[in-house]
Amino acid sequence: MPLRIRPDGLEVRVRVTPRGGRDAIDGVETLSDGRAVLKVRVRAAPEDGAANKGVRKLLAKTLRVPVSSVSLEGGATNRLKTFLISGDGAALAARLAALTGQHS
Repeated sequence: MPLRIRPDGLEVRVRVTPRGGRDAIDGVETLSDGRAVLKVRVRAAPEDGAANKGVRKLLAKTLRVPVSSVSLEGGATNRLKTFLISGDGAALAARLAALTGQHS
């Protein structure tokens, strides 16, 4: 899984497709280097942080947490990003695993 449970929440590695036509989580993908990432597409363009904001909103809505609980930890200008979702990391991981059909 593209995640790591931390004491302060859940860290999620994401591969973003901006201007993807819709806001959606498309499952888990393994990159050529073996890292797993959560595939996310957003309608927003990658300009002025709009795509990052779209991913934050999508993750918050999907995991049923406030948008303020989702923060961008790394990769602000890259397609590969790391987000931190504050809260009960184990519960968030289980919810995400159920949504993607993966094992946590």
